[in-house]
Amino acid sequence: MLLIAFVSLGVAACGAGGPTPLPVSPGGSPSPVSPGASPSSPEPSHAGPDPAAIGLAFIQALARGDTAAAEAMEDDTMRAAAPASSLGTLWGQIVGQFGAFAGFGDVATQAKAPFTIATVPVAFVNATVPLLVTVDAAGRVSGLHLGTPVPAGSPGPSGSSSVPASPSASPSPAAYVNPVAFTETEVTVGSAPWALPGTLSMPKGAGPFPAVVLVAGSGPQDRDETIGPNAPLRDLAWGLASSGIAVLRYDKRTKVHAADMAADVANVTVRQETTDDAAAAIDLLRQTNGVDPARVFLAGHSLGGYLAPRIAAGVPGHLAGIAMLEANSSPLPRLIVDQLEYLASPEGGADPQAKAMLETVRTQAALAESAALSPSTPTSQLPLGVPAAYWLDLRGYDPAAVARGLAIPIFISQGGRDYQVPPTELAAWRTALAGRDNVTIREYPALDHLLLAGSGPSRPAEYSVPGHVAPELVADLAAWIQGHR
Repeated sequence: MLLIAFVSLGVAACGAGGPTPLPVSPGGSPSPVSPGASPSSPEPSHAGPDPAAIGLAFIQALARGDTAAAEAMEDDTMRAAAPASSLGTLWGQIVGQFGAFAGFGDVATQAKAPFTIATVPVAFVNATVPLLVTVDAAGRVSGLHLGTPVPAGSPGPSGSSSVPASPSASPSPAAYVNPVAFTETEVTVGSAPWALPGTLSMPKGAGPFPAVVLVAGSGPQDRDETIGPNAPLRDLAWGLASSGIAVLRYDKRTKVHAADMAADVANVTVRQETTDDAAAAIDLLRQTNGVDPARVFLAGHSLGGYLAPRIAAGVPGHLAGIAMLEANSSPLPRLIVDQLEYLASPEGGADPQAKAMLETVRTQAALAESAALSPSTPTSQLPLGVPAAYWLDLRGYDPAAVARGLAIPIFISQGGRDYQVPPTELAAWRTALAGRDNVTIREYPALDHLLLAGSGPSRPAEYSVPGHVAPELVADLAAWIQGHR
């Protein structure tokens, strides 16, 4: 998830972009056309550059591997943020996650003065991904955003801000979900200008209940952490709520306010991406009727788990414990290299895109961890086009050391088939937390990064196979939360 999740943050060079509705066929998914064809586009409303044609041409250049042509279409700011090398890396990440390129859908445009947003639906084997190209008045590409993917065969866009009135309204809940044991209501996390829509799953019966805030992984995640047909945070929320635990989950700022964040992308850090909103969610849950404020926990997945110690340290006395699910202890730049090395290896599928990216990303990661990194370091020289401010903010962060300084209970889960946060990451957690009687570490040999069970080497393609978070993990986490009174 790390490789693709940074895309929206790292490649957006201006603040005009924002999700727009996708034109869909009667079947509910964008109508693909052949890669070389020109889909119909809205008539331009004024003489001059045609943003729809420019946006399509830009993405077509990426699809055929002509990143030099794509770079030539960019304005100076975008070119500095996303040169040809970064655009090639970006396309490789998208193909790696969503499968082989299959075609384009109809382009839609939306005016957001002084820019126009061209939404180009791009069909891949496993999903259709809306790529939002920001075009200025002179016809230059000023930004690129990743919209919400629509899984192949889905009846509509996934990850919307609406949620079912009850868990039974969603297809195929896991066997451990008891739909009549809890209710769900819409809530707002934080306040303007960064207010986020969320869902509170509240057990029925007499409270007060223990409660947990779920913090998603990196990138523009929705409240369910929808990845293809899977929704790990929804599974956790419904499973825990079925066990008498109140759960709050919410859409991330990088999804809801992507355009506004992109306007100041050079200064974005994990505070804006994750930690500030997690603190606001903790405050909301502690003030919620029916919740025991002394038994509010935080469970973070992937990046959310990596940052869980930092979040807890920032709200002393407000959390009864933290759970870190598939959380790395190594610095993020190093982890990104490890992921690519795995994908380039025979075990990981010997992916040619990963092989092509590897040396460049190794150099970028080394710079991100070096003393030479400064606020003025170009994003093109850094991993995944993420700005220097982001890496500098994490420079002194050692999650295992911060966790060691926390007195509260800690739960750590590790999947044996997780290639994104491999089992070797447990070593630093074990060393830092050795001798603590309030630390629980659980290993699940069959689980991948999405907390789903499988067999054989884990590869990105398995994320497109529908599944549910493993029942043993849900049961262990519920018992851990309920056990602290």
